[in-house]
Amino acid sequence: MYHLSLRGAVSLSDIYIGGGVFQSTAKHVAEKFHPTRIHVVTDANVEPLYLRALCAQFPLTVTYTVIPAGEEHKNLETVAGIYQDLCEAELTRSDLLIALGGGVVGDIAGFAASTYLRGIHICQIPTTLLSQVDSSVGGKCGVDLPQGKNLVGSFYQPELVIIDTDILSTLPERIFCDGMAEVIKYGCIANRDILELISDPAFKDNMERIVYECVRIKRDVVQQDERDTGLRMTLNFGHTIGHAAEKLGNYVDLSHGQAVAIGMCAAAKLNVLLGGTDYTEPITNACRMHQLPTALPYDTEAIYRSLLSDKKRMSDTMNFILVDQLGKADIRKLPLDELHTLVTQL
Repeated sequence: MYHLSLRGAVSLSDIYIGGGVFQSTAKHVAEKFHPTRIHVVTDANVEPLYLRALCAQFPLTVTYTVIPAGEEHKNLETVAGIYQDLCEAELTRSDLLIALGGGVVGDIAGFAASTYLRGIHICQIPTTLLSQVDSSVGGKCGVDLPQGKNLVGSFYQPELVIIDTDILSTLPERIFCDGMAEVIKYGCIANRDILELISDPAFKDNMERIVYECVRIKRDVVQQDERDTGLRMTLNFGHTIGHAAEKLGNYVDLSHGQAVAIGMCAAAKLNVLLGGTDYTEPITNACRMHQLPTALPYDTEAIYRSLLSDKKRMSDTMNFILVDQLGKADIRKLPLDELHTLVTQL
């Protein structure tokens, strides 16, 4: 088992990574918190698999909210339902909210925790590869608006993260592959050895190390730039065009990982158009190896119009993440008119 700590501006996150660590959730909760009530937020897919086993670990009152599964439910209406359940459960600031599920559950529950009573304790238990290597760590949480993805949210660090890599063996292959997009991202922007690890046909035997390497990278980045004003922007490699594609598909046609894969391949082409090194082939091959799409499914003009609502836009420029050397990411500020010309050439 691995143990990492992430020191944020106002709290310390303890992150446990390993096979079977889910069974020790109550032990780690007792070491960190002293709640009289616990409320779990999960979704309809995860609830029949893990909710009962989690609740059984605790000798105190555990209530729960089961939300519909899917990005299309990551909205303020769902958060309002969680608020109502928290009120009915009479949670106080000394109590604990647990997010049990994938990235959507973690984002929604984290946002609810950050705003209910102006902030209550939260523990993240990610159950998908995508949420284990990325979204459960670092404190970004929020919801989507019709105008764009993650436009309402907050920075709110979970004080405890339980990452059980054994859970990955029970995932449907398409959900597992979805998470591989974020793994590929970390290989592209920070540690190209990850790309070597996942090129091995038996890479699933090494998932504990792969997850640890991704989480370690994110921990190191967030500790240097918690509020996403500099270095942390590099974690958005593939996400700018990816989020635009997700929005065009109404958050249903493409999963987040699929959109990120498409966005990384597009960013590689964009780097070439800007005169940079061509890493289109290795990035595209890595995505295809893990059953991820690589081509834009929408008209490039529509993609450009969609990305104009991205939160990384700054007036008439946009910060774009490019990879000119595998294992290292660059932040490039592009004027919107230049970006428009480039995107329509993809």
